[in-house]
Amino acid sequence: MKKVLIANRGEIAVRIVRACRDHGLQSVAVYADPDADALFVRLADEAYGLDGVRPAETYLDIDKLIAIAKRSGADAVHPGYGFLSENARFARAVQDAGLIWIGPDPKVIEALGDKVEARRIAQSVGAPLVAGSDGPVSSAAEVIAFAEQHGLPVAIKAAHGGGGRGIKVAWKMEEVADLYESAVREATVAFGRGECFLERFLDRPRHIEAQVIADKHGNVLVLGTRDCSAQRRNQKLIEEAPAPFLSPDQRERIHGAAKAICAAAGYSGAGTVEFLLGVDGTISFLEVNTRLQVEHPVTEETTGIDLVIEQFRIAEGQRLHLLETPAPRGHSIEFRINAEDPGRGFLPTPGTITVFDPPSGPGVRLDSGVVSGSSIPGVFDSLMAKLIVTGATREEALRRARRALREFRIEGVATVLPFHRAAIDTEDFIGTDGFKVHTRWIETDFAAMPDAMARPEAASDPTLIRTHLEIDGKRVSLALPSLLLAGLGTTGQGTAPAGGGKPAEDGIAAPVSGTLQAFKIADGATVAEGELVAVMEAMKMETQVLAPKAGRLRLRVKEGEYLQAGDTLMVFEG
Repeated sequence: MKKVLIANRGEIAVRIVRACRDHGLQSVAVYADPDADALFVRLADEAYGLDGVRPAETYLDIDKLIAIAKRSGADAVHPGYGFLSENARFARAVQDAGLIWIGPDPKVIEALGDKVEARRIAQSVGAPLVAGSDGPVSSAAEVIAFAEQHGLPVAIKAAHGGGGRGIKVAWKMEEVADLYESAVREATVAFGRGECFLERFLDRPRHIEAQVIADKHGNVLVLGTRDCSAQRRNQKLIEEAPAPFLSPDQRERIHGAAKAICAAAGYSGAGTVEFLLGVDGTISFLEVNTRLQVEHPVTEETTGIDLVIEQFRIAEGQRLHLLETPAPRGHSIEFRINAEDPGRGFLPTPGTITVFDPPSGPGVRLDSGVVSGSSIPGVFDSLMAKLIVTGATREEALRRARRALREFRIEGVATVLPFHRAAIDTEDFIGTDGFKVHTRWIETDFAAMPDAMARPEAASDPTLIRTHLEIDGKRVSLALPSLLLAGLGTTGQGTAPAGGGKPAEDGIAAPVSGTLQAFKIADGATVAEGELVAVMEAMKMETQVLAPKAGRLRLRVKEGEYLQAGDTLMVFEG
């Protein structure tokens, strides 16, 4: 293995570029139009454009990725996390092209990526499990029938998903239909398949996971646990290792189940087995992520093992260095630094970072995909960077985290930093009277939510206008920002927002920059105050648009359009 194509973007692409350098490999970046000047593109040894803006035409386009791998002379592909990282068809295409796939075998990805089959494997090895559907369900009526049999709440989960996408929890019977449709929609957008299955949802559970690495010689090793309970909308915000406040028996059961599941599946590479831990001590297998996790640095910091380099070694056919779970070295906490506004319900806030001034010092690590001047596009995930703080004990790590979070300064876009600063000062998180953070803690119990931040300026149009030149008999592709060409009078693209600018007083504005997924009302419909009128998708998350008052509405944009925050969606008549 000599040259690795990184089929990803942002922070994880930077992480893999650096691991390539550390392991003596060359790196090849690929980039969508909005990422043309991104940090990972600048750091990679080579970079190739994907000629497009949205995920479907860039980082999810298998044919483009394989073609660039061949063109660049890469002999291996690392998928990172998200996008195609858990797509068996992509893994198979990489191998069919004669390239090394840095990940588990496609058959294993298929088996564990199918959440129903993963449950079957977990059952076969005696892993703890809550009640669930026998397979995917095809209607909201089936969800209601399951809830009547097993009780509420019920989790509606994408059968082929991961990373918290395509999961909805129904707490009331009357919300089942909308949540089922929303889960199917999210799953289809994120994974290309909309099948969903059901599980009894544990109320107020903690989210515990075990990091696993396995070689191609049958050796499976659990590197320890992480707690990832601080979430909003099933997306983790704070993670720590080792998972605190577990009994020795609970830790042993989680380690044992994780190892048994991966061994039974024939796993190789880095992967994570996730569990829920109920307030009554119930442990239930959740899923296996057949890839590197966003939160892998906390395990690296507490074990001294570089997981990306381990992925390289395993892909090369080498054996594991260790065969027994190492004792943790201190305690590590990771804070995801997302471009989101906690005071507005964690709405994504695409824009341009004017100041990015991170902390440093003992025990402080920063894995970042951005610098001052970087643009945060609205079409991708909101994660900008990860702050990882390590101490000899959890208490020391928390003290160090408070200092590092105070030092961290980002301007130009809203961020979750104010939330992090407040969260780790709560008694629930500190755990003086027991650790009380659970997967819905932010929505239900967290009382110190920061005020809304000033809205950032809209991000510039990411579109590139392409043409071709012939130089010395060779055809060369040329791409220039559409706004630059618009300024020269050569094109009108990007000169006006899709929704016609800011709304009048009697209009409903897009709450976030993103794609209008669906209107929930017909043109000319009369609505009640608080009624759901539209659904937008931004940075891979759905955002509901509610009517601020009663009245009759006229639609002003079309489904599928990309809009800036503040653009007019619809106006009230009369």
